Amino acid sequence: MKEHYILTTRLIERLHRRFLDVIKAELDRLGVQDINNVQTLILFNINVDQLTVGELTARGYYLGSNVSYNVKKLVENGYLLQERSTHDRRMTRVRLSPKGLELTAKIDQLYARNASEIEGKVATAEQLKQINQTLMALERYWSSLVSFPP
Repeated sequence: MKEHYILTTRLIERLHRRFLDVIKAELDRLGVQDINNVQTLILFNINVDQLTVGELTARGYYLGSNVSYNVKKLVENGYLLQERSTHDRRMTRVRLSPKGLELTAKIDQLYARNASEIEGKVATAEQLKQINQTLMALERYWSSLVSFPP
């Protein structure tokens, strides 16, 4: 079991890096040079929501210590609109600009192409559903270790 567990943790990390490579290749194909793959995932995860920077991290939409930097760059490059809260002037909310919405629509097309190509060649929808259930259970387990250490 230990060997399978270690392999799983390594695969999760490698798959994430490889997926970032897929996003980068799509940005290159589209000729988009003013945004990186991580920033693109931030946009895709925000989608039509309006969030604070803290909510990006809390919802698991972004993992990393430099979320504020990436949000700043996305605002500077016209992908995000940033607005001060009317209730708390210290808090700002972000949402996608028309440019951000356009890019996320193209990334959504990439996801649709990928899903279509995967089906039947790599995994069925049912197999992916089972994988996702296992990964979510693993996430809950790890979260419990962090919240309630043994």
